[in-house]
Amino acid sequence: MSLLSAWRDTAYSQEVTPQESKRFWDAYFEQEKGIYEQLLAHPEERVEGTVAQLAETYGVDVMIMTGFLDGINESLTDPNPIDEMTEDTVVNLGYDREKLYWHMVEAKADWLYELPQWDNLLTAERRKELYKDQKNSGTIRKGVKIGRNDPCPCGSGKKYKKCCGRNV
Repeated sequence: MSLLSAWRDTAYSQEVTPQESKRFWDAYFEQEKGIYEQLLAHPEERVEGTVAQLAETYGVDVMIMTGFLDGINESLTDPNPIDEMTEDTVVNLGYDREKLYWHMVEAKADWLYELPQWDNLLTAERRKELYKDQKNSGTIRKGVKIGRNDPCPCGSGKKYKKCCGRNV
């Protein structure tokens, strides 16, 4: 079984109580936050190593590092082969700052996108733009509805019901 499969089986297990699941995720999110605090503090440093080495570097077990790699993979400039990853697979943590921030907002991970380390990486204005862009990305906007007695949008000067609305 690959590391990713083992992580997902553990993280999304249906055989645990809601309380156990909450404890698991609370502990994971705390460790994830610690990794991000270290990673974002040194943005120019390209972090690379095996999964086991990175787990040791950040003081977490291999399963937690696997979950972290699963979560950050879409934000990397060069994605890792997470589907077939083993403890000896060499991975990198070279992230795109804007993508990473956007994905944190998408995941509603306020404990991550509100980290003070972001102050040195993206301007407050840019973070606000990315936040707004991400929140609007899921918004469906309907066009203005044309009423029967409104002027026809084709420009004929007739009422909609006597022009293009007749064919509807």
